[in-house]
Amino acid sequence: MSPKSPKPNTITTNNREQEFRLVFARFDSDNDGKISALELRSYFGSIGEYMSHQEAQGVIDDLDTDGDGFIDFQDFMKLMKVSDNERDDVRAAFEMFEYEKGCGQISPKSLQKTLSRLGDPKTYDECLQMIKMFDTHGKGAVDFNEFQQMMTA
Repeated sequence: MSPKSPKPNTITTNNREQEFRLVFARFDSDNDGKISALELRSYFGSIGEYMSHQEAQGVIDDLDTDGDGFIDFQDFMKLMKVSDNERDDVRAAFEMFEYEKGCGQISPKSLQKTLSRLGDPKTYDECLQMIKMFDTHGKGAVDFNEFQQMMTA
């Protein structure tokens, strides 16, 4: 690598930040660099989700670190960092249940073995029913996205 080439971590970080800037811009409809309660309500309304003014202001109050009544990009980045950490925790839990590491799914048998190791033995049929509840693709196993939905349900 030449001395002028950026480090791979820098490239990843810059790409990630650019993605977050694009997401932030979707909320920041007036492009003033801040997300207001009205903009938050407007965005959620545009995707069919109702949010009262009180709910939107509550979100703003929870995330606003400088007390100006808005979410700026730095506040937004802190939220995204928490989301990344939560996703990492869910990924680690998913990998614990995977029967064959790297296969990308949790089968009823792998669920049964892991629960048994954790001191919560279940029958194969019980595990099959648990898998069926979240197996939206109908393949008899739970992939990471399905597992993530299950963990946040």
